[in-house]
Amino acid sequence: MSQHEWRDLRVLNYDIDVSDVDYDLVLSDLAAEGDVLDALVAAEDDWTRPTPAAGWTIAHQIAHLAAADVNVLTALRAPAAFDAVRERADAGGSRYADDVAAEGAARPRAALLDQWRAGRAEVVAALREVPRDFAFPWFGSTLTAALMAPLRVMEIWAHGQDVFDTVGVAHPATTRLKAVAWLGVKGVDLSFAAAQLPPPKAPLRFELAGPGGETWAWGPRDAAQRVRGSALDFCLRVTHRRPLSRTGLTATGQDAQTWLEVARVFL
Repeated sequence: MSQHEWRDLRVLNYDIDVSDVDYDLVLSDLAAEGDVLDALVAAEDDWTRPTPAAGWTIAHQIAHLAAADVNVLTALRAPAAFDAVRERADAGGSRYADDVAAEGAARPRAALLDQWRAGRAEVVAALREVPRDFAFPWFGSTLTAALMAPLRVMEIWAHGQDVFDTVGVAHPATTRLKAVAWLGVKGVDLSFAAAQLPPPKAPLRFELAGPGGETWAWGPRDAAQRVRGSALDFCLRVTHRRPLSRTGLTATGQDAQTWLEVARVFL
């Protein structure tokens, strides 16, 4: 099931509870995560190097992020104009992201880097200007700024992981992973729905080891269904940057195991 097949703009935030988002912190994380990837790609001269995403070079990865920033700004500032964005996405189907990335990747490296830098700075500024409950249209739902902020962190981190893997540099694990992990936890039911499976009947408990040795936990302490492991492995899994077999994640209970197999954060 694609994100466009179950669109219902009457639904807010994909029916996800965003009340626990630390909005100011996530916006700071968004700016910082962009700076980390910027430093990496600015030092890489050859943007034609293929990344783990089939058919995508480093330039495609940056072009994708730059195009997404344009979409965010359109949705925030000109909601009516966002209809055209959704129409193109619907018409493009599974090729939409590839086609948009290819268009941007065809631009000169310097111009694309400048575009991405300006766009991501403008997104952070725009999100700082609106209240966390400011609502606007998006793909598959109406969103508030409180959800868009962690979504942008996730996208930069995930596509950044592809670039880090390409150049053979370790992607620093920081507390910014928490925004990505939060999306994975909040999207449990959406992951099952995307796999055309019924949602778990009981809540799941997540216990993740943060990069500083701290534990990040969500869900009832006495839950029978549990997922445990490192926050880094968790984020690599939910963003589909690593198969489950290449992580140290463990599950207790069938629903938890199934979720690990179908987990995603691409809402």
